[in-house]
Amino acid sequence: MAELAFGIIGNVIQKLGSVAYQEFTLSSGFKSDLKKLKRTMSIIREVLLDAEKKQASDRLLRIWLGQLNNVLHDAEDVLDEIEYQALREQVVATYGSTSTKVRHFFSSSITRAFPFKLAHKIKGIRERLDEIAAEKDQFNLTIMRGDAHIMHRMRDPTHSFVHASTVIGRDEDKENIINLLMHPDCSKNVNVISVVGLGGLGKTTVAKWVYNDERVVGLFQLRMWVCVSEDFSLERLIKEILKSARCTIDPDWSVDTLQTVLRQQLRDKKFLLVLDDVWNEDRNKWIELRDLLIGASEGSEIIVTTRGNLVAFAMSTDSTYSLKGLSQHDCLSLFVKCAFTEGEEKQHPNLLKIGKEIVEKCKGVPLAVRTLGSLLYSKVDEREWEFVRDNEIWKLEQKESDILPALKLSYDQLPIHLKRCFAFCSLFPKDYRIGSFPLIHLWMANGLLCEMTSDKKQDLEDVGHSYIKELLSRSFFQDYEEETIGFPFYSFIMHDLIHDLAILVAQGECSVVDSDNNDIAGIVHHLAFSKIGQEVPKCLDKLTNVRTVMTTIDFQTLPLSLAEACILRFKCLRFLDLSDSSFEVLPSSIGTLKHLRYLDLSGNERIKLLPNSICKLHNLQTLILVECCELERLPKDIRNLINLISFAVTIKDTCFWEKRSLNSLRFFAVTNCPRLEVLFQGMDQYLTNVRTLAIKDCESLTSLSHSIKHLTALESLLINKCPKLSLMGGEKDNQDLKLSLRTLVISDLPKLEILPQWLRGSANTLQFLRIEDCENFTALPDWLPTLKSLHALEIIKCPKLSSLPVGTQLLTALRKLKIEDCPELSRRCKLEDYPKIARVPKVELDGDRILQHKKMTRG
Repeated sequence: MAELAFGIIGNVIQKLGSVAYQEFTLSSGFKSDLKKLKRTMSIIREVLLDAEKKQASDRLLRIWLGQLNNVLHDAEDVLDEIEYQALREQVVATYGSTSTKVRHFFSSSITRAFPFKLAHKIKGIRERLDEIAAEKDQFNLTIMRGDAHIMHRMRDPTHSFVHASTVIGRDEDKENIINLLMHPDCSKNVNVISVVGLGGLGKTTVAKWVYNDERVVGLFQLRMWVCVSEDFSLERLIKEILKSARCTIDPDWSVDTLQTVLRQQLRDKKFLLVLDDVWNEDRNKWIELRDLLIGASEGSEIIVTTRGNLVAFAMSTDSTYSLKGLSQHDCLSLFVKCAFTEGEEKQHPNLLKIGKEIVEKCKGVPLAVRTLGSLLYSKVDEREWEFVRDNEIWKLEQKESDILPALKLSYDQLPIHLKRCFAFCSLFPKDYRIGSFPLIHLWMANGLLCEMTSDKKQDLEDVGHSYIKELLSRSFFQDYEEETIGFPFYSFIMHDLIHDLAILVAQGECSVVDSDNNDIAGIVHHLAFSKIGQEVPKCLDKLTNVRTVMTTIDFQTLPLSLAEACILRFKCLRFLDLSDSSFEVLPSSIGTLKHLRYLDLSGNERIKLLPNSICKLHNLQTLILVECCELERLPKDIRNLINLISFAVTIKDTCFWEKRSLNSLRFFAVTNCPRLEVLFQGMDQYLTNVRTLAIKDCESLTSLSHSIKHLTALESLLINKCPKLSLMGGEKDNQDLKLSLRTLVISDLPKLEILPQWLRGSANTLQFLRIEDCENFTALPDWLPTLKSLHALEIIKCPKLSSLPVGTQLLTALRKLKIEDCPELSRRCKLEDYPKIARVPKVELDGDRILQHKKMTRG
């Protein structure tokens, strides 16, 4: 809870310091209240990092934080109202009649009517916040700044001994790592091997087993083991390394003396150093230590165990070994060792059967198996075993050395902004493949994405991608899969135990509501509905400030009654997922959700018209209308959605809009629009911010080139199943375009014979090019080799393509070439004709060409 409050306060203070709010306070007459509000928040914020450390063990502190969060949410809503009013005035000023236009950001309508109601709200929030601030002293909270947002909780120090009989299922991992040790990179004195994996997987155990293997003992003159944990200070590490090398240390030695002794100790010796449980991501700290180690003999090795790829990257790892989970068989063997005395399992076949089901919950993580097995040791009551089987791990009592406390170490190391984002992942079910697009927009809608300090302004979507990549690198997400279309869309899953951790840290803020669980806390702000009946759950009656409503089961739709209830009841919604709903008419009350940022109506096959009130959603950033196959047209005031960033739509109209600007639009997808003839009309000058354009299943669309010259920010273009579309029209006007395309995917375009000239404008930027299922595509252009940045070229199912252009081997940046189901090209093109292409890291050609390439690269 403290990390959530810390983030909200940061957002509020940032808003109050902006130029817009400064102008507002001058014109509104309650500058004093806002100033006091900001000061009180700043005071509370200083102690929140200490509160984060203490909240787990102090129930009253958790209650206080819950009250604080409620007030902060209300404060955020009030500031959001100010923003909304400013946007409304901007719309009126831009599109309203002469009599209603305003000349100033905050018009007379604000200064006369709006502030009176707002002043009352702000005063009430300030008074509530003052009361909460006065209560903080009872918790003896101290001020923490700087890097204190990372909670330092040391795990117990490790040692190098392990009894081989206690290690189960890691024989192959041990042999693989030993093989790496025995075949080092001879160009370096010291090689680094990083063993990376989720907390509790057994990285330390495997490292111990390797460390004590007879072959390893005989390979090195000196072996040292150091448990690093979170303290990567140079002085401490030198001392620990020297101690492990059995070197006597004088406590009065300076760092300079210590480093001299270390270098002398290692000089001309072939050593193995294990740095266990490393968290350091600061490359400079590692370089300081590395420089003291490189004077050793050739073939020296360092094994690093860590939970994050960022650590491995910072330490210039030569080989990264990703540790996977144990098999079900090995997990059961380990469980039996922990839950029974030797041979006892044979006397309790029913318990063993339940034990097999319990082991499934552990998903291959040995520490989880040990945790649950130890919970049941010496217990023979089937009800106790069933309790462990039927409850989520996060609900079970655990010791500090058990699985959830071990995983929580990873969470505690996260920066505040990632902690808040990770907690939202608890809304998705276990084993759910989370897509990058909905997750980033869920975070964005709830104000969790913050621009990083930089001279260049960042799009929030890019910030979201960076957050996901960081969580992936820290093992919070896994099984990353990139979409094949070449766009930055990808998916991943959370390990079940990480999901349990997300639920644990999100308690009181996020909740899943289903037919079996209707008992939720009244302070919850984010809801995911799963397996809900037709009746509105009574638990919703006590909720007031809900900000997220979503469904997470692919085949589950939100019942009409529940969807309508959410629209009418939850006026602070930021994220509303009504996908696959069955509205014939969307309630006009949708226009009252002035805070709404994300609205998904995809898959609604009955709705014909949207109420014009939807155009009052000036804060709306994302609108998804794909597969709304009966939707006849867009509302006439759609241009009023001036904050719209992402828009995906299916529509029956012949064109979208005329002279209706959506200046903020960055992502635009058009799919399954059979009557669409004109994509943009009178909109050309308003498309300068569009970065991604996807067009699919538009059988009447004939031309795109009239608008292409205005898409100056376009980075990704996908065109699929448009039988009448020609990309060649207007070539004379467009051939000298200076575009910035990075990705172009063209598929199922029967009229495509050659690539358009306007593509040459992206010669310095295009990285990914795919041409697929184009039956009349005959030739790649002679200017293809000018695409100096091209990383991947894929040509699939183009039967008339017969050759690659001369100079193809000049594509020096090419990393992947894929040619598939192109019989003429496969028959005529020989790989040996393109020797430089043969050196491309990944080549996939028809038939025996693949074998030929593998043979060439192996040499």
